[in-house]
Amino acid sequence: LPAGIGAFGNAPSAILPATLLIGTIGFFSAYGFSLIGRVCSYTGGQSYRDAWSQSVGDSTSWIPAVTCTFKTCFAILSYSMILADTGKALLSTAGLQTTRTAALLGITGTALLPLCLLKNLSSLAPFSLLGIGGMFYTTIAMAARYLGGAYKLGAPAVKGSNVAAVPAGKYLADVATNFQPRFGNLGASAAMSPNTFILISMLSTAYMAHFNAPKFFVELKDNTIKRYNTVVGTSFGISVLLFALVGSLGFLTFGSASSGLILNNYSGKDALMSLSRVAVAVSIVFSYPLIFAGARDGWLDLLKVPVDERTDSVLNKATLAILAGVTVVASQLKELAFIMSLAGATLGNALIYVYPALMFRSAVKGMGEKASKGLKREVPFAMFSAGLGVVMGC
Repeated sequence: LPAGIGAFGNAPSAILPATLLIGTIGFFSAYGFSLIGRVCSYTGGQSYRDAWSQSVGDSTSWIPAVTCTFKTCFAILSYSMILADTGKALLSTAGLQTTRTAALLGITGTALLPLCLLKNLSSLAPFSLLGIGGMFYTTIAMAARYLGGAYKLGAPAVKGSNVAAVPAGKYLADVATNFQPRFGNLGASAAMSPNTFILISMLSTAYMAHFNAPKFFVELKDNTIKRYNTVVGTSFGISVLLFALVGSLGFLTFGSASSGLILNNYSGKDALMSLSRVAVAVSIVFSYPLIFAGARDGWLDLLKVPVDERTDSVLNKATLAILAGVTVVASQLKELAFIMSLAGATLGNALIYVYPALMFRSAVKGMGEKASKGLKREVPFAMFSAGLGVVMGC
């Protein structure tokens, strides 16, 4: 996200419109997530495709199915790219020089492959809390480095004045030139630039979890709509807070030099941030198989492999094929910001804003006279959300 802010601004005040966008898009993302669960409640849908079939129609249910499959593939591709960069940086900190490709192959072979081959992922549930803790730790570490000036630019003394020299930050000399802080005069007003859509598209990827919304609703204990919306509101509220803090802290530290993976900007000799890399890597490794399972099931669904024919052998072969393909592509791509914005502008906006609104409108229409006045009045707002998604994706 800091790179998304840096795409349109290079002055500190650019975080103001960025924070507003993070909050606004977070709200509409939460609304779309809520709509999907409510459609499942109204129609009895058990999955994203099923919710579409029960509301819009079965003949076009392949559309969200294809979108979900490719979106999850983009998600695991992004994860593999992050692990490649993070693994290389951690090994460098330990005194072992290697390439991104070698680091990714090592992580994939020793961690990702065994986890993705698991047939029951329930044992990974406790690690989700570990991942959340890692994100909070990273936010705190970024705040400490920004407030402590560990990466600030130095400035020489001004001759003929009382202005003394400003020493550079402790770790600045260890940072590659292209990753060192870079600031200018493009502040809040620069948000009117078309480049702002890069941040908007990245946010559509950042908030993406909507392909799992039916699963969350169905498996939620005492899954009333009110209880479901409470969980959704709390979860997205925490996400908005974390995204706003991480985006602002990273940008205020490095400005327009912010990398697509902000941890790349920090020195390999910075122990505090090295622990952040470990925390992020652990979080991603144990989240990876959860999203990977969605991508694998999606491909098997598109290939029309019946559920009763998805034997361990078939699942293992699919896992090897998909993971190999993703690993090869991730080893060659380095621009994470581009992948996030591309996936967000196309697939993400459809899954978050457009499809939920269309399903909700059809579900309300299908209720006929049983639909309350409140639901009927809400349909135009839902379609406004869909329109917003279309505009953000253009």
